[in-house]
Amino acid sequence: MGKQKRPTPEQIIMKLREAEVFIAQRHTIADAARKIGVTEQTYYRWRSQYGGMKTSQAKKMKALEQENARLKKAVAELTLDKLILKEAGRGKLLSPARRRNCVDHVMNVLAISERRACKVLGQHRSTQRKKPTKQATDAALTEAITALAEYYGRYGYRMIAGLLRLEGWFVNHKRVERIWRREGLKIPKQQPKRGRLWMNDGSCIRLRPCWKNHVWAYDFVMDRTADGKAFRMLTVIDEFSRECLAIEVERKLKSEDVLHVLTELFATRGVPDHIRSDNGSEFTAQVVRDWLGKVGCKTLYIEPGSPWENGYNESFNGKLRNELLNGEIFYTLQEAKVLIERWRQFYNEVRPHSSLGYKPPAPKTILPRPDVLTYATLQSPHQDDIDRQKLT
Repeated sequence: MGKQKRPTPEQIIMKLREAEVFIAQRHTIADAARKIGVTEQTYYRWRSQYGGMKTSQAKKMKALEQENARLKKAVAELTLDKLILKEAGRGKLLSPARRRNCVDHVMNVLAISERRACKVLGQHRSTQRKKPTKQATDAALTEAITALAEYYGRYGYRMIAGLLRLEGWFVNHKRVERIWRREGLKIPKQQPKRGRLWMNDGSCIRLRPCWKNHVWAYDFVMDRTADGKAFRMLTVIDEFSRECLAIEVERKLKSEDVLHVLTELFATRGVPDHIRSDNGSEFTAQVVRDWLGKVGCKTLYIEPGSPWENGYNESFNGKLRNELLNGEIFYTLQEAKVLIERWRQFYNEVRPHSSLGYKPPAPKTILPRPDVLTYATLQSPHQDDIDRQKLT
């Protein structure tokens, strides 16, 4: 015999009315209970709960009970959601790995289901259950990134990504950043941006380079050898190509030395249209200005106390000091000349430049443009032809 269904409030009210009529005919309550098919205890409970009510009132009470249960459930869910978010901690969970760890932590602490935790924290359940796998090239790529970061201690992950591509790796800079952060490597702080200077008529003070040999810039940098004696460096760059044309290193550099360096550069690379500098005595000397006018090179002098107007050269000098001078001890002047010239060649031929698409200013060889690949790999000399055949 199957289990009887629980009577509805409307059915209970109808049975209570039938019992009341039966009792009014001078029958006992026990007989009335047996008449409607329940025990005396059930009869008394029904009468205390539904006695004197109409069917419409019972329907309203049932609806109120359902609404009350729904509100209690909603409040409980909101409270649980608040506890989950509080346990997850502050800040956004941007990566799936962080969300995965947070879901596991919340499940263990609050004893809730995976479905509930994933819904609140915004983690897809398939992502939560998927176990991360490392690609076969991760170990080699991590080793290459760590080696470059150790050798070039002042480079960030974008510069390291550029060096990897020059070595033959086809790798996205985002993947290099993930490995960079996972290994705990430090990214150097960026310098604050400076606004441009404008004249009253709306024109920009600084002449923008538009082609090679359009605008050169030169400036002095000072350092000391291990014995405390100072030496000066004259740096000359092409603002358009970002190439360092020369770094002259001597104990003292005067206007005659400036003319000597410019003469060699003009003879080998041609005369630029303009040359930019500050108002140092070596650059504003009458002999230098007269000689530049005779060879057809116009001078551009920045405003006093405004080094940012010579931004290309100041940026280069900062890289020179940050990457070489601050990390080297020069015991002799000759050692300084050799190491600085070696760094200049590295800067021109190997070092990636952010404004050039992370390519060096004057590379010895030009690498072929790679096909679109979504994974990091180190290509062999004939790997390009093999990949092209696979794609076709």
